Amino acid sequence: MAAAGARRRARGYALQILYGFDLNEIPGDADGIDSGIRGFWSSFQEEEADASAIEFASNLARDAVVRLTAVDEIVQGASRNWRLERMSRVDRNILRLATAEMTSESDVPTRVVINEAVELAKRFGAEDSPAFVNGILDRIAQSTRS
Repeated sequence: MAAAGARRRARGYALQILYGFDLNEIPGDADGIDSGIRGFWSSFQEEEADASAIEFASNLARDAVVRLTAVDEIVQGASRNWRLERMSRVDRNILRLATAEMTSESDVPTRVVINEAVELAKRFGAEDSPAFVNGILDRIAQSTRS
């Protein structure tokens, strides 16, 4: 997946996977996670998402779900006056996705991850979502760098 636009689309897919897990029950085991991800992709036509987008999105979503407890602790620690359950479902899952990517072995720079999360918030979130997501992710970035 060479183009930045393709990775942006893949992050949007990963967000939709996490959102679906959040609406339903997040599976507790690898088989359940993989089954949920396969279920998401089963609704796509082949031309809608290429193999590299599917792989990138699936890996991002899987990593966020597998490390959900640790990711949620990081997000909660950076969220002043906002408990996870009070956040909008979209914002919560954008934060989960970006936090998982920022704290993984990814070669993607932190600023790029934050920018992509803000773009997702603009696309899928409420009017104040971009500022909210940016503020929390900036705090997470500062705490993970120190």
